[in-house]
Amino acid sequence: MAGTRADFLPADFETFLPPDCDRCHFIIDRLADRGIDCSIIEIETSRHIFVRFSPDAYTPQFRMKTVLVHYDRVENSPGANDNSAAVFQVMDWAERLAAKKGPHNVRIFFSDGEEMGGSSGVSSQGAFGIAAKFRSLGIMNDDVYVFDCCGRGSVAVLSQAGTGAGSGLFRQRFNDLIRRTENLLREVSPGKWMTLPVPYSDNAGFLACGIPAVAITLLPAEEATLYLRNLYQTRGLEQAIMKNSEAAAQKAGLELYQVKEKQPVTWRLLHTEYDNILSLTPESFPLMARLLDTLAALKTPV
Repeated sequence: MAGTRADFLPADFETFLPPDCDRCHFIIDRLADRGIDCSIIEIETSRHIFVRFSPDAYTPQFRMKTVLVHYDRVENSPGANDNSAAVFQVMDWAERLAAKKGPHNVRIFFSDGEEMGGSSGVSSQGAFGIAAKFRSLGIMNDDVYVFDCCGRGSVAVLSQAGTGAGSGLFRQRFNDLIRRTENLLREVSPGKWMTLPVPYSDNAGFLACGIPAVAITLLPAEEATLYLRNLYQTRGLEQAIMKNSEAAAQKAGLELYQVKEKQPVTWRLLHTEYDNILSLTPESFPLMARLLDTLAALKTPV
C-alpha cells in the first residue's frame, strides 16, 4: 500500500477488518505462524484467547501483569481503532515477549464480548467472566491492564474509572496500581499523558469482581486538551459521559447528543463506518510499542 496513510500498518491489517473475518482464528493463526501457542477459553458465549508463554517467562518474585485487549467489535463498523489497532500492537508485543530471555510475568488475553457490556450491563461483558474465574481461583493480586482504542493519537490517557470506588484493601490495591501505572506513563511519555474520564472497557468487569484494573487509551493531543477544557467548563459532564444516560445528561443541563459532542472526535468515530484505517495515526504504534515493552520490563516485588 505504498503512498497511502496505511504504510505504517502491518501488511495483514486490512484482512482483519472485513465483516466476514473470523477474528478469533485470525489471531490464533497469526500468532501460531510466529511460533506462539494459544488456547481458546470459552466462558458462556464468549471465546477468549489466552497466550501461552514458556514456564521460564514467570517468577513468583514479582507481580503478575495481566493484559487484556478485546478483539470483538460492533456490527457494521470496521473497528480499526476499536479495537483492531491494539490487537495488532499486542500480537506484535507477544512475539517480542516470546523471544525474550528471562521472566517477564505477562499474561495476555485477547478478550471477546467487550462490546456486549455497554447495553446489557457489566455482567454480560466477556471480561466479567474472566474476572469471575480469577476470583474463584483466588487470583486477586495481578496488575490488570486493559488497552482499548490505541491506534489514534500520541497522548496516553489513563482512565479515571474506579477511582474512589470500594473501601479498605481494594482501594489500597487500586491506588497502588494507579500509582504504578502513572509512573509507567511518566517513563514512557514524559509530559504527554493524562488522566481523564474514559467510558468503561474490559476494566469494568474486573472492577465489578473486586479486582483492581486500569484502562489505557490514546487520543490526539488537541482532542485530549479540548476534552479536558470541556470537563472543566461543564459541571456534571463526567458523570454524563460515564453513565451515558438521559438522566445524567439532564443533570449536566445537556441532551445526550450534546454530551457526545463534548467528547473527543476519536470517540465519536467509534461504532461507525468511520472507525477505519484512515482514522489511524502512525505515531500511535511506536508509542504503544514503547509502552508495552516498558510494561514487560517492570518488576514489582510481591
